[in-house]
Amino acid sequence: MKSKNNKKFLSTLIIFSLVGQIAWVVENMYFNVFIYNMFGASPEDISLMVALSAVTATLTTLLIGALSDKVGKRKLFIFGGYILWGISILGFALVRRDVIGALFPTAASVSAICITLAIVLDCVMTFFGSSANDACFNAWLTDVTTKENRGSAEGINAMMPLVAILVVFGGAMLIPLKQTEDNYWTIIFSIIGGAVILIGILGIFLIEEPKIETSENKSYFGNIIYGFRPSVIKKSPMLYVYLLLFTAFGISIQIFMPYLIIYYERGLEMADYVFIMAPAIVLASVFTALWGKVYDKLGFKKSVLPCVVLLALGYIILFIFTHTALVFIGSLLMMCGYLSGMAVFGAVIRDSIPQNKSGMFQGLRIVGQVLIPGVVGPFIGSLILKNARQELINGQLTFIPNENIFFGALIVDIILIVALGLLFFRKEHSKAQNEN
Repeated sequence: MKSKNNKKFLSTLIIFSLVGQIAWVVENMYFNVFIYNMFGASPEDISLMVALSAVTATLTTLLIGALSDKVGKRKLFIFGGYILWGISILGFALVRRDVIGALFPTAASVSAICITLAIVLDCVMTFFGSSANDACFNAWLTDVTTKENRGSAEGINAMMPLVAILVVFGGAMLIPLKQTEDNYWTIIFSIIGGAVILIGILGIFLIEEPKIETSENKSYFGNIIYGFRPSVIKKSPMLYVYLLLFTAFGISIQIFMPYLIIYYERGLEMADYVFIMAPAIVLASVFTALWGKVYDKLGFKKSVLPCVVLLALGYIILFIFTHTALVFIGSLLMMCGYLSGMAVFGAVIRDSIPQNKSGMFQGLRIVGQVLIPGVVGPFIGSLILKNARQELINGQLTFIPNENIFFGALIVDIILIVALGLLFFRKEHSKAQNEN
């Protein structure tokens, strides 16, 4: 089955991509805010949680992606995974001081136990989420699109992370409780967990199983390591070049992203930061949806450079200025560069994956997109914030993120821009030599 942007395909893409990203927003950004506000988590705690989640996501995607290729099925893994994913999110509603204190009445630090439990439960949730979304939904999207519409589909898929941020944080503002109250988080986790379960059930009726060739002649372990074989690398060298570049892009993003909301709320003391972010998110999402079409028409070279330049301009403004209007402009440029870059890199990687082997390559993709950025980026961020000023929040002495995280992200983005320039120069030079 190859999609021609029919209504059912678009509905499935939008619903599963959006709800999946809403769950990832809770995991990637809201859990950080949760353990920060409620238990006084340190930069090292947040870095550890992001890193362990990235490792879990990578291993899961490798194992489940190869398994879905082996059995030639995507649908069961997607809707079943979403249901279990939602159940695991509901489990976070029990990570409360009163509940944990009652279970461990002699514990020296209930907060430390809560942080540890949150990190462990985060890994459990990541297992189900990566099985459903990273491994199988992304493989499904590759299966049902073609080179003619992949950029457009990826533009929709890539705009969902920030749309999800808008939905989560905008919806959270409607809850008449403070983020330092247990009931606030119980409501958040209950709503998000329930929504993910509901979408999983809906997937039984919405998702159409693509026709893929099973890899019965290959061992399961062979499928897992397929994308890492030297012989496979030689057959598709540009795929691995794009993945390396995407890795640098991801590291830049992950230096600041785990601390972004905390920076707005605590570092800049923006109580109404959602109202500032909302217009930027909407505009960046529209820009990204349109930019996917630019990739379809002009290709990787002409579509990727504006993305990383916009990202750099956003970093510079956010690093230098703290005035609300300039923070909005910096955030808008950063979000446009981030989302459009995700769309372009995602599309070129999908285009470079050999046909009928998309599941095998999802693990490789997640190494470049999640594992390395998720370990290296937050580690750099925690080093940058090591000596950040501290304040007493909810009875805990807690660090306050500062603008230096954007400077660190800018350095990595500049390295990426230089690498892209060298790649394109080499291609043009080789082309000229061949013509002569």
